[in-house]
Amino acid sequence: MNPEVSAVTDRIITRSKDSRAAYLSLIERERDNGARRPQLGCANLAHAYAGTEEDRDTLRAGGAMNIGIVTAYNDMLSAHAVYYRYPERMKVWAREVGATAQVAGGVPAMCDGVTQGYPGMELSLFSRDTIALSTAIALSHGTFEGAALLGICDKIVPGLLMGALRFGHLPMVLIPGGPMPSGLPNKAKAAVREAYAEGKAGREELLDAEIQAYHGKGTCTFYGTANTNQMMMEVMGLHMPGAAFVNPNTKLRQELTRAAVHRLAGIGWRGEDYRPLGHCVDERAIVNAAVGLLATGGSTNHLLHVPAIARAAGIVIDWDDFDRLSRAVPLIARVYPNGSADVNAFEAAGGMPFVIRELLSAGLLHGDISTVSGDSLAAYARTPVIEDDQLTWQPVGDSGDTSILRPVAEAFSPDGGMRILAGNIGRACIKVSAVDRERWVIEAPARVFHDQLDVLEAFKRGELERDVVVVVRFQGPRANGMPELHKLTPPLGVLQNRGFKVALVTDGRMSGASGKVPCAIHCSPEALGSGPIGKIRDGDIIRVDAINGTLDALVDAAEWLERPLCDAPGAATGMGRELFGMFRGLADEAEKGASGMLAAAGL
Repeated sequence: MNPEVSAVTDRIITRSKDSRAAYLSLIERERDNGARRPQLGCANLAHAYAGTEEDRDTLRAGGAMNIGIVTAYNDMLSAHAVYYRYPERMKVWAREVGATAQVAGGVPAMCDGVTQGYPGMELSLFSRDTIALSTAIALSHGTFEGAALLGICDKIVPGLLMGALRFGHLPMVLIPGGPMPSGLPNKAKAAVREAYAEGKAGREELLDAEIQAYHGKGTCTFYGTANTNQMMMEVMGLHMPGAAFVNPNTKLRQELTRAAVHRLAGIGWRGEDYRPLGHCVDERAIVNAAVGLLATGGSTNHLLHVPAIARAAGIVIDWDDFDRLSRAVPLIARVYPNGSADVNAFEAAGGMPFVIRELLSAGLLHGDISTVSGDSLAAYARTPVIEDDQLTWQPVGDSGDTSILRPVAEAFSPDGGMRILAGNIGRACIKVSAVDRERWVIEAPARVFHDQLDVLEAFKRGELERDVVVVVRFQGPRANGMPELHKLTPPLGVLQNRGFKVALVTDGRMSGASGKVPCAIHCSPEALGSGPIGKIRDGDIIRVDAINGTLDALVDAAEWLERPLCDAPGAATGMGRELFGMFRGLADEAEKGASGMLAAAGL
């Protein structure tokens, strides 16, 4: 193993010793003493079997695995619309191996792309906790010996895992649906967005471009949070090998899902290859997730999601771990917004099998994790294909396009391009893999806002036509649910294109699709939690330094110490936001995952 990856892993294992032991004890007790089908009363079982006819006799006999399907299907999200027919097909495939399957429950799946810049976005992060709770409800019936988790997008996969890990005595497989075919190139889409922000393109032109980009079923084709989720499931060994980026409605996609159902039936506790989820997701798998994130230039949202997933399994990873790993892990992929290619081109160039082979060969991934496939992680360095009408896996070759994928020895960058910043404003993270190095240090006067819409209006009025650090505060989890601020990317990009030094500092989030503008995000403590970001005033000189890892207001130390915090705006209502007050009130800081649910549970 790479010595730094090994050292960080040991650090996490040591830090997590007590909490991990408590977690493993929990899932052992749940396996031995929790509600299970043989222990349920006759009336309980009759209720559970009443909704099925074809499988009732098999269920009644009680000798076969019953797979609970937890689905995020809806037909408002392109990525989740593909799941419409999955359950009925999965039931057939379960019968092929003597098992049964039932839809245990559904979880909500909201789309940040739809709510971006609007009040609904303030529910987005806490939809992750809601999904975790919904997953727990689905699995609480005690009638399943395993589970298939159907989800793809931003908060859905983390939420499914957070809930499922509390049932970690069960074997589980994540089943993706794949990316939509390529449409309008992402750079062309971004250019139209910037033209619209400048008033050089109209609404119809913008809408036409967006519809050309987002045009069919499957995940969006840029390398944002949804597709970073799929990468992570591969390097954690929770998919069937190579399943992440196969397009929907193809024979290969169908056969991978079929194989996942068959495999799940083979890893239950009654067999000889018992692989409970809670053992698969260990400290090494969590480190693999972080390494994969850094090596591929993935979404900054996972500096929230990986710690939250880890906590659900009794594991503690912090931002210092990410920072250390980032300096040891090279960037070997360039996918939009860190390059011009989309995920379909990434897949064609070698995709996850190439990435995993390269990282394993360099000692940057733990190859000895317990994967759902039954093999070591080396099995995920093979490409799935249909040969003679059968699913098989072949060794991955060289990169099909070195502008997208490169070997570790020829990496795009010697590090992963994720930095942790610390200074008198607090701690924050910044993704610089898509930022020109000349913009890694920005020093400019602050312009302070409490609402992203006010930033857009100031831009339209020409008030930001200068070197500026835009500060948007009261955007943290306790303040308003920590919405993404991706709507700010086009106007800030326009200012940068005009030659100004521009940066964003916020206690909120940016989209997984954010790129070329330096953004210090997830600033902690947040403004509502008495964070010093609340002390910044218009005109203060702010220094964002991704080279030295600092984030400071260049204000006299004595004055800064005595300066009062600004007043907080009142809590917003409408669009259901008031219903999430409990989550906001309980939420812990971003570095711990910004979860009200985990904080309330004492995890």
